[in-house]
Amino acid sequence: MRIDGRVPDGATEITTGQANRVWHIGGREPYILKHYSDPARATNEAAALALLTHHRAPSPRLLHADVDRQPAWTAQSVTQAEPVPAGQFLDELVGPLAAVHAIPGTHFGRLAGAARHPTWRDYLHDRLNLYTATAPGLVTVAAALRQDLDRVNLDIEPRLLHHDLQPGHLFRVPDGPRLLLDWELAAFGDPLSDLARLAVRLRLLSPQSVLTHGLTPAGQRRLGLYWRLHLIADAALATDLRVQAHALALTAGTIT
Repeated sequence: MRIDGRVPDGATEITTGQANRVWHIGGREPYILKHYSDPARATNEAAALALLTHHRAPSPRLLHADVDRQPAWTAQSVTQAEPVPAGQFLDELVGPLAAVHAIPGTHFGRLAGAARHPTWRDYLHDRLNLYTATAPGLVTVAAALRQDLDRVNLDIEPRLLHHDLQPGHLFRVPDGPRLLLDWELAAFGDPLSDLARLAVRLRLLSPQSVLTHGLTPAGQRRLGLYWRLHLIADAALATDLRVQAHALALTAGTIT
């Protein structure tokens, strides 16, 4: 079957409410077809999947993509897999996430479709600028976080981050590996940022309990700062009003 981004007859839509549309394409060589509302996200996910495929990482393989078409699309490999139950999510995430975080990066920030940054600090400052431009009411908490970020050592080697970890993005192949899906927000940076973002997605009151055994005091400090940054992101950008309200409530108490 030729993959050209069109939805063939007999395709089964499996879109789950996000802005994108997703189909399962059956046949002798089944695949997942994804159409994107934001071309930049398509570009980034295609770059992430190509890198993951190269490293034989625990993710779908990129089969084809056309990020310049309207709509932009990717075709990804599909396996017989099911979501890991929420109660087992953290335990089963450890192995796949370690494999992902072992992949080195060439810069900081999104892999493609966005500005590249020479340092992790530059990337974090850029994110804070975006959040305050979107939500000026967050200027005070963002300024406090910026000052705290400038007090810690952020000279790290860039590593691949999923940056959208949450239950439903980890799948289990029967008698096989665990696979991480949905790489639109992938970036190069500090692996602790992945854990902090996960803590926010799980609506935890602290990030310290999320896969952080054996962290140094410096690591714990960075983790807490990233957690505050991801809370500000949700407070500024979340489209779900419940998520936004939760982030705003926690953000209000993070100025130290």
